[in-house]
Amino acid sequence: MTTTLIEANSIESLLGKEAEDLLTYKAKVPTDLLHLPGPDFVDRIWLNSDRNPQVIRNLQLLYSTGRLAYTGYLSILPVDQGIEHSAGASFAPNPIYFDPENIVRLAIAAGCNAVATTLGTLGILSRKYAHKIPFIAKINHNELLTFPNQFDQVLFADVEQAWNLGAAAVGATIYFGSEHSTRQIQEISKAFKRAHELGMVTILWCYLRNNAFKQDKDYHLAADLTGQANHLGVTIEADIIKQKLAENNNGYGAIAKATGKSYGKTDERVYTELTTDHPIDLTRYQVLNCYSGRVGLINSGGATGKNDFAEAVRTAVINKRAGGSGLISGRKTFQRPFEEGVKLFHAIQDVYLSPDVTIA
Repeated sequence: MTTTLIEANSIESLLGKEAEDLLTYKAKVPTDLLHLPGPDFVDRIWLNSDRNPQVIRNLQLLYSTGRLAYTGYLSILPVDQGIEHSAGASFAPNPIYFDPENIVRLAIAAGCNAVATTLGTLGILSRKYAHKIPFIAKINHNELLTFPNQFDQVLFADVEQAWNLGAAAVGATIYFGSEHSTRQIQEISKAFKRAHELGMVTILWCYLRNNAFKQDKDYHLAADLTGQANHLGVTIEADIIKQKLAENNNGYGAIAKATGKSYGKTDERVYTELTTDHPIDLTRYQVLNCYSGRVGLINSGGATGKNDFAEAVRTAVINKRAGGSGLISGRKTFQRPFEEGVKLFHAIQDVYLSPDVTIA
């Protein structure tokens, strides 16, 4: 196994005042209810599924690449921000990434399991790099050039194009809770079926999007709502779920109260027996909704800020201790100098390599 570059005390230092709580907390839902990551994850989970041998091979390829190879954990570089956030907003902080080759170079230098990006980026470089790092072709996007801006994930590519350029997996986003979610579910379910037929892994960005979810708190980050989005994602046979780290809970109740209308279905035991307000419990509920961890949960790293290293390590610790399968970190890494981006990835990966960061 690859050795860590930062010691446990460095992880504690980055966690600051939260270190003891995050590193010693015992989760509400016991681990014996979960299927946890490990070197045998693909054999243990996927050999009994309906996935064909080519999908199993590509799943194993993802879990066997980079610094986290054969650990059961994933570290992925995603760069589809040039579409939704515009190329200027995404790459002006570090203009080398207008050249897509530097995106792939960063993922390789950082020891990532895979790089997830657009059809155009992967297509223009596929012959040089498809055999050097697994490609995840993101097939739908939301663009904000249309005026007025609208929030809708639309297909920019089809599954055959991803297969032709040598992708090991396809990625897609569904805005669960949005007015367009029904169409998106149908489109991506059909695309994932075709991807599996061609032997590719399926990864779903299970994001929430509805203005009603912003009340006294931003309930786009509620454990109960994001957990249900995850459950819808695994229902259409996503092999890996990408989700934002939960920061609050009881979105169902808050939205019903704020709107004065009945909303969704839940159970009081979600809040009394399955979760607390601790971030590890909130994330464990997300894992629980991924078929109890049979489908790996990777949390997103979030936007760049003043304390990126500390925030990234904190997210990784929460994800790992909750029973998640890794981190997918974009803007925090590519919106900084190349070597700093590599170091940030290594800091994240070291959490998953550290025997001192255990399952809660």
